[in-house]
This record gives sequence, C-alpha cells and structure tokens, in this order.
Amino acid sequence: MKINKQSSAILLLAVALTFVSALPTSAAESANSSVDSGMVAPPSSNPTGELTTGSAPALGKVEIAGGSYFELKNVTMLTEQSGKTVSFTLGVNNVTNSDLLFIDYWVRMRTQAGNQISVKVLPQDKDKNRITPQSVQDISFYATVNDATELKDLIFEVIKWDFSEPNFERKLGEVAVPEDYSVLTPVAGSHTINMAGTQVKGSIKKVWMSKNEKNYSPTVVLNMENIGNRTALVPAYQFLLRTGEGYMYPLDAKSLKDLAINPQVNEEVELSGSIPIAVSTEGWQLVIIQNAPDLKLNLPIAYFELPQVSDPDRVDTGTEYNFSNKAGTYTSKLNSFQRLPWEDQDILTANLTLFNKGAEALPIPDLVGYYLLDDHVKVEAKLIKTDKMIGLPKGAEANFQFIGKMPYTYQFSTIKLILEEKIGETEKEKLLEFAHRSELLNMPYLNVGEIYKKTSVGRSASYKVLNVNTYSGDTADIFTVQMEAVNLEKRLTDVSKLVAQFKTVDGSVYPAVISEIKNKVGPGGSALLFLSSTLPKTFPTTNMHVMIGEAITEDKYTEKDAVPDAYVNAAAFWLPNENFMAQEDFVKVDLAPYQLTIGSINTWLDRNELRLTFDYELVKNMRMEANTEGRKLVFGFEDELGNKSFTKEYDFKDFDTHSVEAGTAAGAVSSDPAANDDKIRLGKKKEFKIIERDLDLIFHLDTLKTYKLSVYDSFQGQKKLLATKKIDWFSTTN
Repeated sequence: MKINKQSSAILLLAVALTFVSALPTSAAESANSSVDSGMVAPPSSNPTGELTTGSAPALGKVEIAGGSYFELKNVTMLTEQSGKTVSFTLGVNNVTNSDLLFIDYWVRMRTQAGNQISVKVLPQDKDKNRITPQSVQDISFYATVNDATELKDLIFEVIKWDFSEPNFERKLGEVAVPEDYSVLTPVAGSHTINMAGTQVKGSIKKVWMSKNEKNYSPTVVLNMENIGNRTALVPAYQFLLRTGEGYMYPLDAKSLKDLAINPQVNEEVELSGSIPIAVSTEGWQLVIIQNAPDLKLNLPIAYFELPQVSDPDRVDTGTEYNFSNKAGTYTSKLNSFQRLPWEDQDILTANLTLFNKGAEALPIPDLVGYYLLDDHVKVEAKLIKTDKMIGLPKGAEANFQFIGKMPYTYQFSTIKLILEEKIGETEKEKLLEFAHRSELLNMPYLNVGEIYKKTSVGRSASYKVLNVNTYSGDTADIFTVQMEAVNLEKRLTDVSKLVAQFKTVDGSVYPAVISEIKNKVGPGGSALLFLSSTLPKTFPTTNMHVMIGEAITEDKYTEKDAVPDAYVNAAAFWLPNENFMAQEDFVKVDLAPYQLTIGSINTWLDRNELRLTFDYELVKNMRMEANTEGRKLVFGFEDELGNKSFTKEYDFKDFDTHSVEAGTAAGAVSSDPAANDDKIRLGKKKEFKIIERDLDLIFHLDTLKTYKLSVYDSFQGQKKLLATKKIDWFSTTN
C-alpha cells in the first residue's frame, strides 16, 4: 500500500495525540501549564496547602543525554490501616545549555517480582516541567502499595517517550532499593525537611518519661532549626511514636499552631502521649507525617531514633513527704501537675493527697498555696477540696487541687507548688515545696478504646469514647463525640459536670458543649454523653483528640446551672476514625442509645396519596441514661427519576413514650393495619405507615421503577446518613 506525505503526517499526528492522551494525568497537566508559561513558579514560604518533603539518602542516578541525569532520593514508606504509602523524589539535574522538558520522561515503579505500581506527582510539583540550563529541579511522587511490600522490594525505572519504540517508550535505566537501606535518623543525628522551599533541620533534643501502673507518659523534645534564608511556617504535622514491635501511638504537639521559625533560629516542640506499660521501651522512634486531605492519605516526612530517657533535675510527683502541725503528723503526696487550656488562658493544676497514717483521727488543715515559675514569677492558687471529707480518720486519705491561671503564651522551665497552712487571719506557715519541670506538665492521654478511671470519694467514674459523628450542614458541620460515663459508686449519683474541648493537630482548641444528663445513674449504670462543637465546613477532624475535666465554679465542683470557671482531673482521648460509610441495609441501625431495624418495606399508591409502609423494631440500652434533645430520626425518600421525594422526621423524645392505641404498650407488637400511631416508639410495630398527599404521582406510574430509602440521624437540624437502600416500587423487601 502506498502512503503519501499528507497521509503520513495525519498518521503521525494521530499517534502523537494517542500518546499524549495516554500520559499520566499529572504529567499531561504539567505539560499544558508549564509549556504555556515557560517558567516554574518560585516556591512559597507559606506552606498552607503545600506538602513538605524530607531528606532520605540518595539511592542512585540514571544518565540522560548531554551529561544530565535523574537522581532518586527521599524514598520513604508509611504503614497505614489500608496499606502502605510510598513517597520519593526525582532530582532532575540539567547540566546542558538548553532547557530540559520533563514531559519527555517518566518514572515507573515495580516490585522485584515484576508487579507494576502506579505513581502520581505531588500536587505542588505538577507544574514542574521546564528545567532551565545548569539547574536542578526536585519532583516528588507518591504511590500506594499493599501490606506485604517492603522498601527493599522496589525498583524505579526512568523512561523516555519514544515514537520509534513499539510501546512508545525507551528505558534509560533503573535504581533498586538496597537491602540495608534505612530512612531512620540516628540518635544525635539531624534530618532536613523542605518546608515550601525553606530548609529546616530537625533533631531530638531529649526524652522525658513518667509512668503509672498502666501507661508510660513520654515527652519528646523536638528541636527545629531554620537553616534557610526565609521564615518557615511549620505545617500541622502529625507526630507518632513507633515502638520496636511496630505499634504506632499518636503524640500531641505543644505550641505548634502558627509556629514560624525565622532564619538561623531554633524552636523546640514538646510532644507527649501515652504508651501501654506492657510495650517494650526498646527501639522507640519518632515518626513525622503530613496529612494530604485532597489525596486522602498521609505522607511520611521523617523518622528519628529516640535517645535514652533523660533523668529530670527534680520531680516530686509520686513521692510521700511528712509534715506536722499542732494537730499531728500528716503524709502528703503530689499526684500530678497539669497545664490545661482555658479560653485565652492556661490553667495550672496540682493534684495533692493527704494521708493519715497515725493512730488517731486528724482534722483537715486550712491549706493555701501558690505557684512559683522559674523561681521568680508568682501565680496565686485556689484550693479545691475534691473529696467529700470533713476529717481524716485513721488510715484515711483526702484529695485536693490547687488551681492557678496564667497567659497561655507564657513559657517557663520549672514550676514549684509552695504548700502553706493558714494560721489565723493573716499568718501562714510553710509546709512543703514540690518541684516539677514544664516538659512534664501533661495530662494523661488515652489511646483509642482505652478507659479513663477517676477515683474521687463519692464521684468515682470511668469514661470511654464510643464513637464520633459529623452532622453536615450547608455552611458548617457539627462534630460530635459519644462518650460513655459509668458510675463506679455503690449509690445513685449525678453525672459529674464536665468541661470538654476538642484539639486539632495544629494546636487549635474548640470548646465543646456537653448534653446534660438530668437523671441520676445507678451503681454500675452508665450515661451517654454527647460532646459537640460547630466546626468550619469540611474541617479536617482526623487525628483530633478531646480533653475532658471536672468542672469547677469558684472553689468547688460545679453544680446545677452554675457556670464553670476552671476544671481539674483532666484527661485527653485520641479519637477513632469516623465511619462515613452508610449501611446498605436497615438492620440494627445505630441511633445510640437505640437500635432500629426495618423490614417488609412496601409502597402503595392511589389518586390521592403515596403510602410507604414497613415493619420496625426499636430497642434501647435500658442501663444507659441519655439526653436526646435536638436529635431526630429522619427518613428520606427519593425516586430514581425524580418523580417524588420527601423527608419525614421523628423526634427521639417520643421513642420512650407509650402509644395512644389501647392495648399497645412499649415492647408489644401491633398487627392492626388500621392503627394510626404516627410516632416511632420502643418495641415492635407491623405495617407502620408514612403517608404523603400527592395528586399527580399516579400519572407517572409507568416511570416508577426504583426509589432510594435513606435513614439519617439528625442533630440540631444537621444530618448524618446512616443507612440507604435502593428498592423497587410496589415490591416488598425481605
């Protein structure tokens, strides 16, 4: 067959268009934007929305024409629940006197077994295409691999697009990850992080640690030094402690919000958390990651080997001391120091226990005290009697709290509690002095699923996070935490008034509203607490934690409608990941403290109305008190072609009420199709009806094929989808 020049040109153009359409999306986008502009935008000093990269060792080079080359570096891997994330950087070194276009090249990743893995360019590098003469440009990539893949299994291939090859590509070279490759920064070493074009050197300064019978409470001091020439704004990194066994535990960062590091300046970030005492302390590492919400994954930034734990200069917690007055001899022990967020201030709290180890009863002394910061700055403290005690019988103990307030921006190194006894109207006598370090002013952190027990006299209780939910609105979302409070006392008690706050990874603190439990809770019974806060729309809630503490008003626990002015006995709970997947059936739909099951769903239509009928069973955890104000059960009905849609709401407050139908009590089964109770109530019900007046739907009968029925949990007018199912019109589900 003879082909003329015009036909050849058309054929080549078609091949070229096919080739361009086959390019990876990010590379194609890179070509379009970079070739048009002819330049690469300079890096920004503001990292908002820009992902950072670390500085893992270079692994090898691939030569290209003219002496230029690609260098593979920064290869890291992060283990997640749904697989592993690999990130790497390709340094493009152009040593020629003409532009180098990255659109002509690509990098592939495969395993030693030959399995190909798709790679993508990080968003901020997608426009990096034109590498000017005598310059170097870094382009970073990411990929997702399965749980079985290790770094040593990976091989990186550099190719050049070539129309003369059968598959339009020519392999230029490859670099394999060696067996002994490690991204771990050793003790006393440093790791450079590229924060939007500014180099920041990270290193571990020291590690403090305390422990109790259940957990270690480590504090890692991370030093960050800006070795660049512009101010670096530190992103909202997530910090994890990785144990030798591979377990990962989140760490909370102090003073990370809006942290800016000027050139040639050092800043220290304190990281604290909780590790089960059963876990070995050997081989601990600090892992820094950055969440990429648009990519829906976390990217590894740095790994640090942690040094041996430093011995604090002086920490008096857990040590017993004796003091005497006219009444006798007392034994005291400082249980904890805490620094807690409170509006635009911080609260300093000290938890102190007095013991009577003598043979006779002792009165409770008139204690007063104050804090001394760095041996010079005095902060007045209020005494809070947290135990319901009027004296100390033989062998008894009583708990006290001292509360002071200070600006949240004030930094100090050491803190002392000076304990005094008030003698007369003005005279005071010094009893004891307790010392502590600022790095250890941490509340206990509870990992996901752990229970926090509080053992105050008359107020003993345990707390556990059950679930998290986001109720979506048009302009803002309501974020909620469901927390179970269990009464550990042997009598009926009121649920303690709490203060709750949500803290994000960047250090932002949002106060939370707690639903008030109005009924007393029996021994061993529980209460479902709803902790809620209104957050900006699509606000990232991953890796948040919630802080709770017992509310204080003036110098005692908050009662009834009093407004708290502080809190004590604080603890922080790391929150589980939220389940955003709706059920595909209506079996045991979670409406805590209720569960709803729906079956035998059917539609019926005449000239005047649409009738949706179903059987249901609504059960409740009868040992759990709850406040369901503001909550509603919402049914959503939507025809697939848009012929009909409606929603129907049912208030939770009606769930526990009895039916108005004679002879139908809660828990009984009503089988009368004519029964017209329009409330959802506890128990079982046959052929419950939702009726919608509609005079036109009958004329669209031939287009009624399927509809979608959805169940929502509504809170303060905003909804979360719990279950949804596509159903055929006029059929009855199983």
